[in-house]
Amino acid sequence: MAASPRLGFIGAGRMATALARGFVAQGLARPEQMIASDPLPAAAEEFARQTGAKTTIDNAQVAADSECLFLAVKPQQMAEVLAELRGRVSEKHLVVSVAAGITLGALAKGLGPGPRLVRVMPNTPCLIGQGASVYSLGPGAAAADGELVGRLLSAVGRACEAPEKLLDAVTGLSGSGPAFVYIVIEALSDGGVRMGLPRDLALQLAAQTVRGAAEMVLATGEHPAVLKDRVASPGGTTIAGLQALEAGGLRAALMAAVEAAARRSAELGTSA
Repeated sequence: MAASPRLGFIGAGRMATALARGFVAQGLARPEQMIASDPLPAAAEEFARQTGAKTTIDNAQVAADSECLFLAVKPQQMAEVLAELRGRVSEKHLVVSVAAGITLGALAKGLGPGPRLVRVMPNTPCLIGQGASVYSLGPGAAAADGELVGRLLSAVGRACEAPEKLLDAVTGLSGSGPAFVYIVIEALSDGGVRMGLPRDLALQLAAQTVRGAAEMVLATGEHPAVLKDRVASPGGTTIAGLQALEAGGLRAALMAAVEAAARRSAELGTSA
């Protein structure tokens, strides 16, 4: 495959747009190297506006005009898309699925022999270049294919490779995780308002506090428990708040949320 392959997107929604925009911004692809298809005119128009790339309603045209083909459709739509693409993708294609729960086995069965396959679990912070993506190589995919996918995904955040058996857990953690963090930010903000802070100030402080704490974990490489203990001085305000969190079951609730989302990801893969 060429160093700068032609990129195609089946589905031109927010995730596809974020990925394509990141590829262009990082110099990994030029708009004229990309094409996307979507049956919704509004989605296609927004993709074109943000990326400068060509759009169409014809999935077959996208397959014909691309070497690296991203499948960015909802899991419930994947079977129909795979059937349409079967026979239109070949050994020249690297097919990258970003649909939750759709296994490499399902992709191989739906597309038939030929294309190299990669399964990816991105998350919505890709929209602002702060994504957390994990990818797994499938049938026929070579190390060079993994390097390409890792380089592309790194344009919109952090990217890691992992075995496919871990991707449902990844979906539960980083795929669904932003929604869980939004609940935490909202709750912290509500707490500030409860104690007299103006809503706008409380929300800014809550969001920046979560952002700063996350950056501390990533920048220092230290365990969150170590960083937590440095904030919680004996008999102080933080340890009082931590006791309230433990009494409210926050830790167990977040663990259960990840588990529930991971199990649902596995169900989607089974029913797709």
